[in-house]
Amino acid sequence: MTPLVWEYLEIAVLAAVQGLTEFLPISSSGHVIVLAALFDRFGHPLDQKLTINIALHVGTLLAIAVFYRRRIARLFGSDRRMIGLILVGSVPAGLAGVAYKKFLESWFVARFAWNPLEDALLAGMMFAVTGGLLTAASRRESRHGRGTVSGSELTYRQALGIGVFQALAILPGLSRSGATIAAGLFCGMKREEAAAFSFLLALPALTGAGLLEALDAAKNSGGRLEVGPLLVGAALAFVVGWAALRWLIAWLQEGRLAWFAAYVFVLSPLVIAWRLLG
Repeated sequence: MTPLVWEYLEIAVLAAVQGLTEFLPISSSGHVIVLAALFDRFGHPLDQKLTINIALHVGTLLAIAVFYRRRIARLFGSDRRMIGLILVGSVPAGLAGVAYKKFLESWFVARFAWNPLEDALLAGMMFAVTGGLLTAASRRESRHGRGTVSGSELTYRQALGIGVFQALAILPGLSRSGATIAAGLFCGMKREEAAAFSFLLALPALTGAGLLEALDAAKNSGGRLEVGPLLVGAALAFVVGWAALRWLIAWLQEGRLAWFAAYVFVLSPLVIAWRLLG
């Protein structure tokens, strides 16, 4: 196959995985990093991975905006208090993202020649942590019953706590949606409300991450990448992401969160073994 065909194929695969795993609680970053490592080793190494990541983020952001369009509209009416909760919950991830990009990333690279956010082995380890969080949240509901708290009824302290879980999900393999939904359930939220708050919280987080990546891409522009594959990737990430959101909400309402935990518990040792032995 020609390099351009490889680009279309690999970006399409990355977009489908990004759209699916950004919303399902199984870590999009972990899956994308593992896939990129497989492409580098067995396929056609992609140029400008940051630019590709930005395009995929645009697709998933649009999926959230379209899926929760009515809930977003209510933020400017009956749910105005949620704006403050979302802003407070966004602070930890904002601080973590800026601190990593401005200080920690260069320190890790200079001292260890290693970028932890691009490490497939670390992603494999964090998959197990994601499984642990999902299992703990499911057991919490089994012991105490389904939650009753809505998003607007959260305290600012609880919103900040959920934001801390989101900040920890900067680590590849630790699912952002899984961590924040689990944190919401720990706070006694209704399942669908925990999901809604998680994805509304994702809007500023993903936008900020995209802006940081765009700045990096502008500084390190190089390589060649056609616009066509990027547009295909963004569109596919949107379509798959919207479908994944519908799937997740349905499964949450049926109490199947632990099913996702089983998946990442199986995936974790496979990725670790591949990176250590392969």
